[in-house]
Amino acid sequence: MGDAAGVGPEVVAKALAHADVYARCRPVVIGDANRLEEAIALCKLTLKVARIPNPGAGAYRTGAIDCLDVGLVPKGLAFGALAEAAGEAAYRYVEKATALAVAGEVDAICTAPLNKEALNLAGHHYPGHTEMLADLTQTPEVSLMLVAPGLRVIHVTTHMGLLDAIAKIEPGIVGRTIERAHTVATRAGIPEPRIGVCAINPHAGEGGLFGQGEEEAKILPAIEASRARGWNVEGPLPADTLFYRAGRGDFDIVVAMYHDQGHGPVKVMGVEHGVNVTVGLPVIRTSVDHGTAFDIAGKGIADERSMLEALRIAIELAARRREERG
Repeated sequence: MGDAAGVGPEVVAKALAHADVYARCRPVVIGDANRLEEAIALCKLTLKVARIPNPGAGAYRTGAIDCLDVGLVPKGLAFGALAEAAGEAAYRYVEKATALAVAGEVDAICTAPLNKEALNLAGHHYPGHTEMLADLTQTPEVSLMLVAPGLRVIHVTTHMGLLDAIAKIEPGIVGRTIERAHTVATRAGIPEPRIGVCAINPHAGEGGLFGQGEEEAKILPAIEASRARGWNVEGPLPADTLFYRAGRGDFDIVVAMYHDQGHGPVKVMGVEHGVNVTVGLPVIRTSVDHGTAFDIAGKGIADERSMLEALRIAIELAARRREERG
């Protein structure tokens, strides 16, 4: 359900008011039933909330949201305000959802936004969902991928300062990210994905004029190693040119070197269509591509389209995983 003080409860309620969701999956909310009821009233929806003890107990019928009630949100919690209690609850929701996914009781996790400051106030020191899920599943390294209409972008580094990101980039992590890009694209039904890899510096360093040789030292060896595996990998390319070419269909997936390099082009296409996918986990996890939006939380006007897209992709990934496992 995300941070209870943000728009999470509203986008969850609005998304689950769509009857076609129930035609494609059985959605169970890990969250706070009372808060969901507040959100339903704010959004003027005609939905009920059914409190259930486990996913197997849900009825999964349109008009009633099945909720595994964690019950940590205090009564009267203000919308749109930073709250330690909301940060603690958001962490526990993800912790519970992860445990259910690892145990095979749910096929995928789809997250509403949490607030990083509230999360840290509650003593859970993670930069975001991606790192938290890696820790909860004991996965040493994962990648953040954003999906928008006609564009997939996977990141070598994410939630860190730019200088720290450049220091962290080296052929090993670039190569592993390219491998995850190849894996996720083939699982999406693209047999020979075309992978474009961003440079770090403007004009890909312009033959050594810009930067300190990062393209040649940090990126190119990983690209050459990936090509040796028979993969269609091009780069390092200037990011502005690469994203233009990806937009016109030259690439199936782009490898971005740092957070804003990859997030900017996706966000410009509209956060209501964007989806965040964590690649490399033993479980499936998708998320909305927007934050808690404290400025509009509690007004009933939050847009649920990114949540619907996140659910759609989670359903598709879960179906493909079932096919792979026979």
